[in-house]
Amino acid sequence: MKFRISVSDADYGKLKEYLEGHGVEISEDADYLITENTDGHRFLTVRDEDRERLQLPAEEIIYLEAFGKEIEIHTAQGTFYSAERMYRLEEALDSREFIRISKSVIVSRKHIRRIRPTLSMKYVLTLSDGTLADVTRSYYSDFRREFNI
Repeated sequence: MKFRISVSDADYGKLKEYLEGHGVEISEDADYLITENTDGHRFLTVRDEDRERLQLPAEEIIYLEAFGKEIEIHTAQGTFYSAERMYRLEEALDSREFIRISKSVIVSRKHIRRIRPTLSMKYVLTLSDGTLADVTRSYYSDFRREFNI
């Protein structure tokens, strides 16, 4: 069985060495994830522009956007990156705080500033950083239901 590890850089090496020493295979493409206890706070393991790994608090995220196999995670402090699959990031985030609006975008509900309907069964969202994001037709009904529109 293979596992992924999502812990701070300070603990990553030590934990990986311990687990591999006990016959556990560690791989970034594993289906199972080992994380730190964050006392109810959610974090994503991301990489910064220098490719250094860090724990990003979910409450700092404005939106996530997929470009091929890489995910850009946008915050007020800058952009971070993940090679994780979008569906796995969606599962890791609290659905009461984040909503998927297209195949490639997840937004933080608290960062939605404006919802503008369009003629083609879509919405255009204005986020707190000024970004415009489209709610696509595939996610239109779920979005309407979530926001009682």
